[in-house]
Amino acid sequence: MPVLVKINGRPDSPWRTNMMPVGNGEFYLYLHGGMRKSANAKVDDVVTISLRFDDSYRNGPLHESPDWFASALESNAKVLANWEGLAPSRQKEVPTLLHGIGKTDDAKKRNLVQVLRVLGGARERFMGRDWIDGQIGPFHGARWRRRYPCLVVDPHTEAYRRIF
Repeated sequence: MPVLVKINGRPDSPWRTNMMPVGNGEFYLYLHGGMRKSANAKVDDVVTISLRFDDSYRNGPLHESPDWFASALESNAKVLANWEGLAPSRQKEVPTLLHGIGKTDDAKKRNLVQVLRVLGGARERFMGRDWIDGQIGPFHGARWRRRYPCLVVDPHTEAYRRIF
């Protein structure tokens, strides 16, 4: 759910971010380092959150999939099935990555090989996530909790609770 958020009244223009559904009607609100830094807040600090729905948000990919990437997906049924099984938000990340760091032919090839490997079932880290059997693994490792403090938000009651 796209939202505008301020922490401790900062920054002047609110952060644009997305809350992620928990699955029971509540949402995760991740407070990344830039947000905490602008609010002069550290992990475990008590903060004041100002949150509202971002009605100006327009979804859609930032970058189109390159033809060479689409051709590679279609050449392997398992890779294509795992690609189609990814959430749309994850499908948007890959072309953005390929666009951003795929400037040279060597970089394109290197990143394409890794995308195809993880979508083909390899168990490894890619795009800052653990991939298992062609899908992004669960988000409950200790390393992940230390790096991304998180609140759970119930949008109906506006209740917040820190979960890690």
